[in-house]
Amino acid sequence: MVVDKNASGLRMKVDGKWLYLSEELVKKHPGGAVIEQYRNSDATHIFHAFHEGSSQAYKQLDLLKKHGEHDEFLEKQLEKRLDKVDINVSAYDVSVAQEKKMVESFEKLRQKLHDDGLMKANETYFLFKAISTLSIMAFAFYLQYLGWYITSACLLALAWQQFGWLTHEFCHQQPTKNRPLNDTISLFFGNFLQGFSRDWWKDKHNTHHAATNVIDHDGDIDLAPLFAFIPGDLCKYKASFEKAILKIVPYQHLYFTAMLPMLRFSWTGQSVQWVFKENQMEYKVYQRNAFWEQATIVGHWAWVFYQLFLLPTWPLRVAYFIISQMGGGLLIAHVVTFNHNSVDKYPANSRILNNFAALQILTTRNMTPSPFIDWLWGGLNYQIEHHLFPTMPRCNLNACMKYVKEWCKENNLPYLVDDYFDGYAMNLQQLKNMAEHIQAKAA
Repeated sequence: MVVDKNASGLRMKVDGKWLYLSEELVKKHPGGAVIEQYRNSDATHIFHAFHEGSSQAYKQLDLLKKHGEHDEFLEKQLEKRLDKVDINVSAYDVSVAQEKKMVESFEKLRQKLHDDGLMKANETYFLFKAISTLSIMAFAFYLQYLGWYITSACLLALAWQQFGWLTHEFCHQQPTKNRPLNDTISLFFGNFLQGFSRDWWKDKHNTHHAATNVIDHDGDIDLAPLFAFIPGDLCKYKASFEKAILKIVPYQHLYFTAMLPMLRFSWTGQSVQWVFKENQMEYKVYQRNAFWEQATIVGHWAWVFYQLFLLPTWPLRVAYFIISQMGGGLLIAHVVTFNHNSVDKYPANSRILNNFAALQILTTRNMTPSPFIDWLWGGLNYQIEHHLFPTMPRCNLNACMKYVKEWCKENNLPYLVDDYFDGYAMNLQQLKNMAEHIQAKAA
């Protein structure tokens, strides 16, 4: 099949073949907009990482590969991409020859993990995690009934954090190979119990996985107007209120920590906005899910406000709401801001997108593991392993770590792992780098 290079649609490379996806097929993508991140790029390993165990996805891939072809023009375009170093922005300097060896080596690693059983679902483990987390929430409600209101609020915050990790895992299809079941459970845990829209989170988070720390791709590093991580962020301050906020950004490394508890307000707010726009979104999957997304988010806030109504006084209601919401925000934020914010970013058109393994390793920092941290962080302290193999069950990430460390050593890649305060200091340093840049420009 000869493809018109000016035709609408999307081209990406998978398993050595350039595939053409029509505009209609792109809009039907079950994962939504994340597929756009690998336009004109090699999506081989991101495809396998995301579609582990999906017979439907591999069936569709086989159909597309029948018409796949070698495209010399696009191959040369990939090799021409050069990165420009800037503040908090690194250059991907792996040669094309090294990259090919690395990609082949990573494929062998992925197969070895399969052979050793580390990709196998563990339903019993996740059943235990679900029951234990539901128990935390139930105990929070019981403490409220007993009149231990502040303790109840703190425990509810912890339950929301732990449901965040469980929802994350069900959305990544870790607990079972039954994808519809995983999606249904994630709707219950995520939307109804936690208040975060599953589809909003998938759209945001899958894009983050696909293009981690890549400028103009990864929304997790676009925190303007409150924070600026790279010089390019300064171009986003156009509205009058944004220009006003820009005056405090030179102090962002000082107020960043104080903003962490606000994360839950931000994410629940974005979730509400998302679900009530879902009917009009261009991707079919969002339109299909809109009703249940909306119903479960409404259900979440119904039980939250009813719970507050049961408290005896207004001061207690306000205190309970603030402690539970901000406590939940802090418990999630101190984790999700650690792994990537402390590491450099890469330009939007970087060739690193063609080297999935290098992208994840060079943009990710692990937190030093321990049994307590493994539980509190929901396994996200093994962020490198999780980003390389997002469908791998949490309980196997520790065992996977030794494989990945060895692979990094063989391929001359760093394996970043630090204690919390060391990693957090590097996070603040990234913010300080930009703060000093803004101050220098203003001088």
